[in-house]
Formats: sequence, structure tokens, C-alpha cells
Amino acid sequence: MNDDIALMTATQLVKLYRAGELSPVDATQAALDRIQRYDGKLNAFNLVAAESALAAAAESEERWRLGAPRGPLDGVPTSIKDVLLTKGWPTLRGSKAVSRDQAWEEDAPSVARLREHGAVFLGKTTTPEFGWKGITDSPLDGITRNPWNPATTPGGSSGGASAALAAGMGALALGSDAGGSVRIPAGFTGVFALKATFGRVPAWPLSPFGTLANIGPMTRSVADTALLLNVMSEPDPRDPYGLPYHGTDYTNGLGDGIAGLKIAYSPTLGGHEVDPEIADLVAGAVQVLAGLGAEIVEAEPDFTGADEVFRIHWYAGAAKLLQRFDAAAIAGMDPGLQEVAEEGRSYGLLDYMGAVARREALTAAANRFHEDYDLLVTPCLPIPAFEAGEEVPLGSGMTRWPEWTPFTYPFNLTMQPAASVPCGLTAAGLPAGLQIVGPRFADGLVLRAARAYEQAAPWPFPDLEETLKD
Repeated sequence: MNDDIALMTATQLVKLYRAGELSPVDATQAALDRIQRYDGKLNAFNLVAAESALAAAAESEERWRLGAPRGPLDGVPTSIKDVLLTKGWPTLRGSKAVSRDQAWEEDAPSVARLREHGAVFLGKTTTPEFGWKGITDSPLDGITRNPWNPATTPGGSSGGASAALAAGMGALALGSDAGGSVRIPAGFTGVFALKATFGRVPAWPLSPFGTLANIGPMTRSVADTALLLNVMSEPDPRDPYGLPYHGTDYTNGLGDGIAGLKIAYSPTLGGHEVDPEIADLVAGAVQVLAGLGAEIVEAEPDFTGADEVFRIHWYAGAAKLLQRFDAAAIAGMDPGLQEVAEEGRSYGLLDYMGAVARREALTAAANRFHEDYDLLVTPCLPIPAFEAGEEVPLGSGMTRWPEWTPFTYPFNLTMQPAASVPCGLTAAGLPAGLQIVGPRFADGLVLRAARAYEQAAPWPFPDLEETLKD
């Protein structure tokens, strides 16, 4: 029974709490049991707070008994990526250079909103050092592994969050995405994630990677992401880029379907090579969308030069990040992070401002593209999960992670909402992801399309007794 509870969605849990048929204590204990049983092999968490989680769950149980929950997430077991400030817990960002011995007295906006709504915090999930790359390993926490096959990576940088979700270690997860960091791990582990329109979810402190960065909901169902986004998008005065808050309920209209929508389909987004199995699975998902009444047209925006524009933004951000540390601290950091920061330091002001201008042109091109198309769909990733602990697939000839993520980072540049939806398994049993992209501010439309696909093609979760057996 505990395993069944652990794999329930937040929407299911809240419905049972309201009916008095399940306690938040039982749901929290089920998640903690899964952590105890499986996380030794997955390494999804770097902090587990079982005692405080059960105490919070007991308080939630009493609120539900009295018919007075704090909000729509009261009692739901939730994990927090270890880049988000969490009151009372260290936020080490996967780095030995961050001291535990300091006051941890403030919540990041998304953490604060979930705490206000009664979510039960299980602990903090792993990240590469400062979230700098698309896989999850760090000098501080070691290697995080994929529940579908622990020899492979869960992706990153929210890889701990995605591994936890796929393994039933909590119903909700908070991640972050500056180049694909909720969508990449969702694609590799078969869960759902949304990078909302930039500014939709308040953030603070701001990322060293600037306006590329977003705080993203990660869940096992589209309805849960809509519910989570309702809470995460509530305003916070600390974010200088936050969008005006309109109180949108993203669960409204979620089931309205996609009949009549004009959807652009780009199998390669400018000619990028895609693994044949992934390409076939994504093409099959697009046929499902067509069967649901959408008009599918092969088309894509012109993102020529997006790779260089992203590289300059990203590497300059890494250089700025490392400015705060002395040489001894930097020497102990991930060698890859040191390398990209060194390159970032070589860029001049005119290089950076030129990249900003080219980013603006890419954004304008995307905006014009969506005058003709309601949505754009692409593969989320061009390859399945590869060897854990490697930045790029062995033998690929690649050197840095953006080379295998060409479908995700463009939409950080253009600030559009983009989601990764599981769309099947390869012959080796590894998930593939369909990316659904909307025009800026059309977060609800992206969720609606994802929900339509989910209902037509539900996705599985790994059998951990099989995948993690000795």
C-alpha cells in the first residue's frame, strides 16, 4: 500500500485528504520509505529531514481534520533543489566552496509560497555545482543516477529532483532551468516539467546566469504542475523581473483539448542530428496530437546562431559566479566549471552586448513565428540518457553539455514557456521526451496541450525493484 501511496499524484493525495480517506502522515511516510529503500543507489537527496517532515505532516493532518487546510498543496510531500534558499537548511549548491556554517534564515520565493500553502518538505535534492551543467554530479554530493537504469544519468541540473519524482520520493519537486535544467532531466527520467514564461515564477536571489534562469515545477502529472504553478507564481517583491500577478488558475481549462490548434512540428530545429529511436517516438507523439484534432505543419523559427549566443551568456555567467571565491576555493571546484568560467573571462563587454542584441533578434523571430502557429513541438532531447558521471556521451566527440541540448536552451534565450512530456521508451527502456513550446505568456496553453497528450498516451514509471536490483 505504501508503494501505491508513494506514486500517487498531488491531485490524488489532496482529494483523499479532503475526503478523510488518507492522512498526510501516511503519504509522507510512504515517500520517506522510498527514500530509505532506494536513494542509496540513486543519490537524489543530499538532505533528508524525516523528523521535521513527519511533524509537518501531522500538523497538516490536523488541519484537514478540522476542514481548514492552508492551501491546495497542504500535506503534499515535496522536494527542493539545493539551489533554492530554504529556511533552517543549508543551501550548498553542490559546492564545497559554500560554507554550511552561516545563518540560513530566509526562503526563496517559491519555497516561501509552498510553505505558506502547507507543503511538506522532505529535503533537498542534488545538483551539479551551482547548476552549471546538464547532468547531475558534483564534488560535494557525488553522482546522481537514473531510476530507469542507474548506469545512466538522470540529466540535470535538476537531476536529483527528477530522479526523486520518478522513484516516488515525493509528489512534487522544485527545480530550476537556465538552459533546460528541468526539461533535460524530465526527458531523461520520464516525468513532466515546465519552464514557464520568464518572470512567471518569482526568483530570489537571482541566478548568476541572469535572465536565462527560471524556477520550474516538476511533477508526475500535468495537473500537478498546473496546481504547483498556481502557488509558485504568486508574487514576491524581491524579484525585479517578476511579471504582474493576475491570479490565473492554471487548472481551469486544462482538459479543453487541442482541436483546431495550429501546431508547428520541427523534428530537428535547424538540422540537429537526432537518435533514430528518439525521432520515431517523437514523430509518433506528434501523430497523437494530430489525432486529437490539431493541425500539424512542419515549420520552425530561425534560430541561427543561438548556440553562440547561449555560450556567451552562459560562460560569462560562470565567470561572474566564480568572482566571489578565492583561488583555493576555485581549485576544488568541478574542472568543467573552471574551464567555462575561464573562457567566460575572456569575453569583452562588446562581445557580451553583441550577444544580448542577437538574443533580442532571436526573441523577435520567435514572437513573429507564433503569429502563425499556436504551439511548436520538438524533441526535448536528441539522445536518450547516457553514462552517469559524464558531461557528454562517451565516444560522441562532444566536449560540453550544450552540444547535446540544442532543443532546450533556445527557449531560455527567448523566454518562452516550454514543457517536456514523456512520449515513450527506447528499446533499452529509457524515456524520450516531447517538448511543447508556446508563445510568451501562453503557459496555460502549453499545459493544456500537454494534458491532452497525457490523457491520450499515459506514461509509465520505473519498476525500481527491477531496475535497481543487485
